[in-house]
Amino acid sequence: MSGKRRFAALLLALLLCLGATPVLAQEEPDEEGLPAAVSLDELPAKSAILMEQSTGKVLFEKDADVQMAPASVTKVMSLLLVMEALDAGQIHLEDMVTCSEHAASMGGTQIWLEVGEQMSVEDLLKATCVVSANDATVALGEYIAGSEEGFVQRMNQRAQELGMANTHFVNATGLDAEGHLTTARDIAIMSRELMKHEAITQYTTIWMDSLRNGANELVNTNKLIRFYEGATGLKTGTTDSAGSCLSATATRDSLSLVAVVMGCATSKDRFAAARSLLDSGFANYTSVTLPSIDEQLSPVPVSGGVNTAVQPTYTPPGTLVVEKGAAQEIKQTVTLVPSVTAPVEQGQTLGEVVVTLGEEELYAYPIVAAQAVEKMDFFAALKSLIYSVVCMEQRTSIGGAP
Repeated sequence: MSGKRRFAALLLALLLCLGATPVLAQEEPDEEGLPAAVSLDELPAKSAILMEQSTGKVLFEKDADVQMAPASVTKVMSLLLVMEALDAGQIHLEDMVTCSEHAASMGGTQIWLEVGEQMSVEDLLKATCVVSANDATVALGEYIAGSEEGFVQRMNQRAQELGMANTHFVNATGLDAEGHLTTARDIAIMSRELMKHEAITQYTTIWMDSLRNGANELVNTNKLIRFYEGATGLKTGTTDSAGSCLSATATRDSLSLVAVVMGCATSKDRFAAARSLLDSGFANYTSVTLPSIDEQLSPVPVSGGVNTAVQPTYTPPGTLVVEKGAAQEIKQTVTLVPSVTAPVEQGQTLGEVVVTLGEEELYAYPIVAAQAVEKMDFFAALKSLIYSVVCMEQRTSIGGAP
């Protein structure tokens, strides 16, 4: 048994003697339930944002673009890259990962991986989501990219692709490091992206579990999972530089929200702040699916084409998020061109739908041609004439002579 494992065993034995339950995390959940919600004007966070998950609509923000240390909320990006690697077939849940000396050296919250110890991708994923284990996170990053440095490069590249303009990662864990900064808005953006991978909630919603055949207990550092209705995740974080941070996700009915709070003085403050944001969102907003506009669409006449008309089509938007009670005031104004001239390309714009709520434009989307229409030239006309004659002869043959 290594010195580190021997020390851990002695510590666990002492905890058992004192009647405590061994948990492989430094930041233990508070069993007293959630603190009371507070007014958004008195939100106990230096920076915060409330965003609807499917549309990205911002429902509330407070200094959401101020760069701050994110602590372990960093792992939202680490987890996103893990889920994308799983979806791409680059790695698999049952793969066994060998812990490196670097991964084993991580400080902060950990599951005490030993150099050379093997653990499955799924168990490492679980440890990262539930107890924010730094050694597990780095082991996954090394397995995907070959090194933590290579993995961090991918994290920064993905951040750029997502439009996270104020983010720079230095490590995969969120341990305090110079230049390791992001914002509440950027965290909400990557949290939305992670939540598109529905399988992640199999791990982020775990309240209690275990590792190493039940030898080590895991308890989620995110108390919302146990005490907040509809909670789906996502990630806590605490360091000296960052304070207490949280990216919290929840779904009720068809409305899914992400609340990010940063720079809270205490863990109690971060949960009070996140709860207040989520409560406000669910109390005041609803998601709306727009009705079909099919009855308002007629074929558009085509001049000079092999067909005399083209059928318009459209891709409706997903849900829209509006204040409760306002759904009946939403209007869709359909505009179609009176006619088009051949050739018509498939997907060519034929009109537009503008969605409004009072004087506010909520959304606009195009109406396009469902199929192409070729221009009528000599050869097209000849082809059409031959086709008409053949069809006429077939009808005559089937029906008999008059």
